[in-house]
Amino acid sequence: MRTFAFYFLFIFLIFYITMTGNITFTMIKPDAVKNGHIGAILKMITDAGFRIVAMKFTRMSVAKASKFYEIHKEQPFYDKLIEFMTSGPIVAAVLEKENAVEDFRKLVGTTNPDNAEEGTIRKLYATSTRENAVHGSDSDENALHEGSFHFATSEWFDKDGNCMG
Repeated sequence: MRTFAFYFLFIFLIFYITMTGNITFTMIKPDAVKNGHIGAILKMITDAGFRIVAMKFTRMSVAKASKFYEIHKEQPFYDKLIEFMTSGPIVAAVLEKENAVEDFRKLVGTTNPDNAEEGTIRKLYATSTRENAVHGSDSDENALHEGSFHFATSEWFDKDGNCMG
């Protein structure tokens, strides 16, 4: 077990040192999946210059969603958040681009779609503050954490199709 922990820490540090600022994590949430917006959202992402490093279509269990959103456990919206995020499939993805976190947050728009700028993902595809179409990491550190939560390093690929793990 100690060897695995060391290996994981080593990989994490390599990613952190070499890719800070260049990756972000996103999820296309159950509302956008249900409403048929996967293709349109992925097109917006790639048209904005992001490269998909890892991606999967999956459904989070209550246990996995609870762990992912553990930071919000004491918030009054936590139970509804877990209920919503486990209500249907999601698309999870690690994205790469220079200045990835900041650029992706601009592309996504504000949490409340009524206040989001025209042309942003949330302005186009979100229906409410809770059902806001996509998740985007809020920092480089969280991007690495969230990407590692959903993907093994063997599921990350460079631009040439080589496994990054």
